[in-house]
Amino acid sequence: MTIKGVLFDFSGTLFRVESTESWLRAVLAEAGIPLSERELVRFARDLESAGALPGGASPAGPLPDDLADVWAVRDESTQSHRAAYTGLSRGVTLPDPRLHDALYERHMAPEAWLPYPDADEVLGDLRERGIAVAVVSNIGWDLRPVFRAHGLDRHVGAYVLSYEHGVQKPDPRLFTTACDALGVAPEDTLMVGDNRHADGGAAALGCAVHFVDHQPAAERPDGLRPVLGLVG
Repeated sequence: MTIKGVLFDFSGTLFRVESTESWLRAVLAEAGIPLSERELVRFARDLESAGALPGGASPAGPLPDDLADVWAVRDESTQSHRAAYTGLSRGVTLPDPRLHDALYERHMAPEAWLPYPDADEVLGDLRERGIAVAVVSNIGWDLRPVFRAHGLDRHVGAYVLSYEHGVQKPDPRLFTTACDALGVAPEDTLMVGDNRHADGGAAALGCAVHFVDHQPAAERPDGLRPVLGLVG
């Protein structure tokens, strides 16, 4: 197999979202709401357990009954994504109810995301080799500004985002759209992601698949570099 195109997942693959504590701290500072360190840590712990930070930890327990349906399709539209995550957030009683929407807005800010240390190197190397790159993400908002802010947009030939197509991985239609956008056949394509269920759906089309570990950025300095060996 000669790899002519590589599809990358976003969260947990190329970028890592900030910690739940950092997320909450930034929003509290913007809102001018003072909390003791003990209170802040407690609220952050509760939000993390609820799975309220998109790109962060999954809900630790069963989903509330009223959120189960929207959670299943959360990445198929902006409305579903916001409803799912603000719904989880509202399961935690915060000092001001307006914080729930502010938290959701914060997670879409470029400064809430950090590229993995080797992301620029790997994407740049692929571009220099003439290998087409697309980002294929289950997401409910436009992540292009994140790539632009961190200088990685220049490496990406196409973005295929679930909310823009009304389908989410592992639906093969999303991977097909990405291959078509790059002009590369699935059998000449490598999918790189951190979720074996969602990203592994590319294998149904004949794509090769490679998985990375979803870890904090500082703890995975070179997790993407093996991709360069896979493309030859």
